[in-house]
Amino acid sequence: MASHAVVFEPTPANSRGPGLHRFANPGRFLRLSEALLPWLAAAAILLGSAGLIWGAFFAPPDWQQGQAARIMYVHVPAAWLALSGYVALALCSAASLVWRHPLADLAAAEIGPVGAAFAAICLLSGSLWGRPMWGAWWVWDARLTSMLLLFFLYLGHIALVRAFDDPTRGYRAGAILALIGVVDLPIIHFSVVWWNTLHQGNSISLFAAPSIYISMLWPLILATLGYSAGFAAIVLARLRAAVLERRIASLLLAEAARAEHASFAAAPAPAR
Repeated sequence: MASHAVVFEPTPANSRGPGLHRFANPGRFLRLSEALLPWLAAAAILLGSAGLIWGAFFAPPDWQQGQAARIMYVHVPAAWLALSGYVALALCSAASLVWRHPLADLAAAEIGPVGAAFAAICLLSGSLWGRPMWGAWWVWDARLTSMLLLFFLYLGHIALVRAFDDPTRGYRAGAILALIGVVDLPIIHFSVVWWNTLHQGNSISLFAAPSIYISMLWPLILATLGYSAGFAAIVLARLRAAVLERRIASLLLAEAARAEHASFAAAPAPAR
């Protein structure tokens, strides 16, 4: 794509956010991500597998929903990561617009597809869960509709950052959309409180004791930690690939420029 031909340029020190300059250097990021990736991947496999196996085979069934509730070990972590991923996308967009952080645009572009995938998993697993509970694959419930809107916001961001010949314009347009879309996050979270919906209320809250059995809560926590590590690992791997692709493109452009200069210098002078 045209965006991958953009050369990394150093960011002026006065335009960087406090403390962010340490991570603005692509080389430093590559070294840090190379060290983190194996640990994140291992945590994703171990914690995710432990949570899903525990939840699928050893946790008790829900007293109301029975065995169908076991899909929550896929659905709930995917929903949380879809929301958290969009928060990360918005933060990268803010860093891009305010501080012109050199990696922020690339990070936002790579978070978008991963967040969209988790939002899609949330919607699909929720549909599978809703069929035996509600008797329908889909209802225009407030939470379902607002989550669908989040999925479309992800798709809109993915399309915008790739829609312009000038990558900078695409990144700016995507960043603005990401920040506007933040208003959907509290709607998703509080929809079951603000409206009378078919979707059940929140079973876990920061300010109240969980309304879920501890034997079901622990595998859910493990699955969520595994999903989180997997999300971070995928984004880091994609971002590393994008940075390396930019570096290769920069080297090829520099080599082409040197070859052109050398051929121009070696050309015979025109006869007078």
